[in-house]
Amino acid sequence: MSKEAKEILTTKWGFSEFRPMQEEIIDSVLAGKDTFALLPTGGGKSLTFQIPALLKSGCCLVVTPLVALMKDQVDRLRKMEIAARALYTGLYYSEIESIYSNAIHNKLKFLYVSPERLLNQTFQMALTKMEVNLIAVDEAHCISQWGYNFRPPYLQIAEIRNFFPKVPVLALTATATPNVVDDILEKLRFKTRNIFRSTYERHNLAYRVYKENDKTSRVIHLLANTKGSAIVYVRNRKKTRELADILIKNKISATSYHAGLDNRIRSQRQHAWNLGQIRVMVATNAFGMGIDKPDVRQVIHYSLPDCLESYFQEAGRAGRDGKPSAALLLFNNQDIGHAKKQLTESFPDIKTIRSIYNALGNYFNIPEGTGKDMGYDFSITDFVKDYGFGLLTTYNAIKLLEKEGFLAFDESGGHYSRLKILLNNEQLYRFIVENAKFERILKELLRTYGGLFSDYVNIHEKQLAKRMETKPEQIIATLSYLSKLKILSYFPLKVRPQIFYNTVRLPVLNIGFSKENYQTLKDAAILRLNALVDFLTNNRECRSIQLLRYFGEDVGNRCGICDVCLSMNETGLGANEFKKIEKAVKLLLANGPKHLYEIVPFISGHEEDKVLSVIEWLLDNKTLIRQKDERLLLSNELKLEL
Repeated sequence: MSKEAKEILTTKWGFSEFRPMQEEIIDSVLAGKDTFALLPTGGGKSLTFQIPALLKSGCCLVVTPLVALMKDQVDRLRKMEIAARALYTGLYYSEIESIYSNAIHNKLKFLYVSPERLLNQTFQMALTKMEVNLIAVDEAHCISQWGYNFRPPYLQIAEIRNFFPKVPVLALTATATPNVVDDILEKLRFKTRNIFRSTYERHNLAYRVYKENDKTSRVIHLLANTKGSAIVYVRNRKKTRELADILIKNKISATSYHAGLDNRIRSQRQHAWNLGQIRVMVATNAFGMGIDKPDVRQVIHYSLPDCLESYFQEAGRAGRDGKPSAALLLFNNQDIGHAKKQLTESFPDIKTIRSIYNALGNYFNIPEGTGKDMGYDFSITDFVKDYGFGLLTTYNAIKLLEKEGFLAFDESGGHYSRLKILLNNEQLYRFIVENAKFERILKELLRTYGGLFSDYVNIHEKQLAKRMETKPEQIIATLSYLSKLKILSYFPLKVRPQIFYNTVRLPVLNIGFSKENYQTLKDAAILRLNALVDFLTNNRECRSIQLLRYFGEDVGNRCGICDVCLSMNETGLGANEFKKIEKAVKLLLANGPKHLYEIVPFISGHEEDKVLSVIEWLLDNKTLIRQKDERLLLSNELKLEL
């Protein structure tokens, strides 16, 4: 580890020490090696590419599918006076041109791009003129069809490598199963397996699963009996409001959070929760990006997570300070049935997808052969109302069309208005002299924001209005007028989601899907759902061991604090003795059912009371079944395992 790297860590980020594995990963990248980093949520993945990139000449190319994360990291870097920009679907042409110009002229240290941008010919031409020092691939599991969020454009990263044969690749992800790891290494053309893996084991985090019909009462009970901050994850936006209101009525400080809220409201609520002014955040999975609150004591899944990968990431937001915390998952049979139905709806048949694609073109009044690179405000609720499609079917059809590259769906609506002054200093001065009525607003812009002459800058109309003692609507109108005069370039905040066409509108018969973008994805989704159901229903094995095995990590000792282990602990036996007796019982019953008197005397080295305690536990947890003749036998599931 170079002295300079630690200096940057301290001077730029204010940390005195690296987190586990960060140093080793940074050393590997600085040595020019392709590197695969498996770090848990909150493990500090971004620093492993940001610090090496700052130590090298040139620009770091960061590929990430998360536009919100992209914007957040760029904002943080720019506040630290580090030149960074982001390219994603939804930017205006003039903004993109400005970013390309800065990148080509070596004025950027970080260029964040969405995977779809890699397919753009203009972007590829710009790459040939850029000095790139590192290619960082965030959310690297997206390159694998077996990953839980496959994005086909990620496959283009290997082609981008041809432009920079000597530039290392750093692949980063928090969760990947063994077959996904192998797939990533192959798809990114790693010459050697160079993997840095931090353990997934969390000694302070208790994973507990409750089969519960009255979930609301259980959540109230769990929160009322534990102090500290908490997150409660639910499936839909309406439920966030309803459950938060119920918690408040039960004297539990709470608020709601979902992607449909105004950006400023979301920021205010997250800020209040971070400060401890609000104790419980009831949220959809939109509440996740950038969360690094160390003292979260509980993460409760009121609704089922999408898969074990999502569950592990979301649960991992609890107890980052190392103190005892809990990840609590509630489910019932209805949830499992709903999850299976949802999986079916997630993959509409091709005929339905084509019908929705055709209806979208009609909705936006786009003639066939036109529309390429155009964006349109989109209300999915208005669309399904007008055309009679199901909401979930429509959403998933659009996401599949997005995966195949026909269009892009920006659900966020953006965070800030953006502005750049088009004149130079002298020209702007002459304009102000000749147009005194614009002097106040232009000087206020220059006082408030730096870099307006060279790049697009995020601005806040309400902040400007407050300083000028006027209304935000007046600020917006004045800036829009100045934009028409070509004095500045101004793009007001978009508050509605948008659909962008990556290609011209095509005839519906031209809308097809590769096996990788449909059938393989569906097969992988089925495997993930089966793994989640197995985790929910397997109450015979330590939850931590189940999760670690899923991610390819072999840990023999049970955690002792999950719901399964707590139940085992009630027998009064230690983990090793319990395991030995359990194994002996299963071996005796492997060849068929037996009475107690045919089991207990034949398990040597253990007291009779202890053997009976284990057998009672195995019966309570359906590992053993008692027949009418009082003989015990292994459940069918365990017979198959043996």
